[in-house]
Amino acid sequence: MDLELTGKVALVTGGSRGIGRAIAHGLSEEGCRVSITARTEADLQRTAEEIRQKGGEVLPLQADMTRLEEIERVVQAVLEHFGTIDILVNNVGGSRGERTWEAGEADWEVMLDLNLLSAIRTTRLVVPIMRKQGGGRIINISSIYGREWGGPTTYNTVKSGLIGFTKSLARQLAPDNILVNSVAPGSILFPGGSWQRRLEENPAYIENFIRTELPLGRFGRPEEVANVVVFLASSKASLVTGACINVDGCQSRSLI
Repeated sequence: MDLELTGKVALVTGGSRGIGRAIAHGLSEEGCRVSITARTEADLQRTAEEIRQKGGEVLPLQADMTRLEEIERVVQAVLEHFGTIDILVNNVGGSRGERTWEAGEADWEVMLDLNLLSAIRTTRLVVPIMRKQGGGRIINISSIYGREWGGPTTYNTVKSGLIGFTKSLARQLAPDNILVNSVAPGSILFPGGSWQRRLEENPAYIENFIRTELPLGRFGRPEEVANVVVFLASSKASLVTGACINVDGCQSRSLI
C-alpha cells in the first residue's frame, strides 16, 4: 500500500528514543523527511544517524520542548531546512514527581508543561503553516490513562486534557483539511523506559502484571504504536479526524 508520504516533512517531538524514535523511523521509511527533537544530544544524534544509515533525511534539533522560546527555534529551523511542515507528532511527555492528589505546585507545572502545554504551543506555531499550504496532519501521543482512570493523578489529568484538546482542534481545523487525532498507547516496553526499569527492579511484580493486565500476554512494542501513527499521517486516513485510537492489546477497560 502506498501511503503517499514520500517527500512530506514531519516534525516528531521527543523523537530520540522509545515511541518517538520508532515513529521517526516509521515515517522516514515511508519517505518522509523528518526532524526530531530531544533534550539529550547523545540520544538525538544516535537516532539521527540510524535514520541516515537507512537512507533517510533527518534534521536533529536539541531542544527543551517545555520552553516556548525553544519551540519557536525548532519550528523556525525546520522551516529554514525543509521549507514547510506537513506532519506534526506531539510525542513529548512522561510522568514526574508526586503520584497522588498531594502533588505540589511544581509537580503540576512540570506535568502540564511536559504533556499538554508543549503540544499546545507547538501546534499553535504549526497550524498557520498547514493552513497556508492547504492541509496537514497533527497527531498527539496520549495514553490509555487519558481515556480512563489509571496512573499518577497528574499524568491521568494532563493526558485526558490532551485528548480533549485534540477533539476540539479537529472540529475547528477540519475545514482547513488539517486532520487531528490522538493515539493512546498502553504499556510499551523499550530500553531505558519506565517499564524496563520496573522489570529490572521487580521481575516478580512485572510477571504478575503481565498475567493480570495484558490480555496478549506481553508488553507492546514502540513500532506497534508507530505503525498507527504513520497510518494517521497518511492519505489513507483521509476520513479519520478527532479520534483517539488505543494501541494497547486490549489492556484498557473502557467501552468507548
